[in-house]
Amino acid sequence: MLDFRNRNVLITGGTRGIGAACVKLFYQVNANVAFTFKTQKEIAKKISNECVGKGKSIYRQVDVSSEQEINYAVGHFIKELGTIDVLVNNAGIWEYGAADNMSLENWERTIKINLTSMFIFTKAVLPQMIKNNYGKIINVSSTAGQRGEAFHSHYAASKGGMISYTKSLAAEFGKYNINTNCVAPGWVNTDMCTEVFSDLSYKEKVRKDIPIRRIATAEDIAGPIVFLASDLARHINGEIVNVNGGSVLCG
Repeated sequence: MLDFRNRNVLITGGTRGIGAACVKLFYQVNANVAFTFKTQKEIAKKISNECVGKGKSIYRQVDVSSEQEINYAVGHFIKELGTIDVLVNNAGIWEYGAADNMSLENWERTIKINLTSMFIFTKAVLPQMIKNNYGKIINVSSTAGQRGEAFHSHYAASKGGMISYTKSLAAEFGKYNINTNCVAPGWVNTDMCTEVFSDLSYKEKVRKDIPIRRIATAEDIAGPIVFLASDLARHINGEIVNVNGGSVLCG
């Protein structure tokens, strides 16, 4: 039932973790996929080469803290594909920071990369989504954006902002047949968590604290994202889909 043939998908941060899983899964359902990367050009090339055959796969290096680079990249993708039907705002960072001595530079870096870049990418694709009377926007937030997270208050604030922005867009642009939703993962076994999960006893504690007794893979998050981008979810708008195995039960 999931067939994205002739649909064009843009994924930010597409060379690792959730982003890479999204690129591969959208390709499997016949989408044309454009994705950004920061530094991993060889990995981007490898992923793109693996996607040859069903739909187009294009990529571009983008500094997501730069409005100019984002706008240029989106313009390039639209020129290559014709339009952007689905936007997945996934690019982000997760850095430690105690609230009482966090530098302004640290705070602003997280907000700029996680939250502001989402705004710029979204603003860049909205005009042609409105013109086409069609669009799906999926923002990758976090359970931290709902309950907060000690020693990562800047990250939690950025992800909470994504949630509020998602709801605002849903109310503002639903009339143009644009659905805006959010996926909020809990712990995910990706390279973003490599350092913290190097403590195997802590990793095991995390696993046992999840009711279904497993830590999510990147593919576990990509699946709900593809669902929200499909017409199966055409009446879902402004929702936060929690994908955390029941570890954080919030509405």
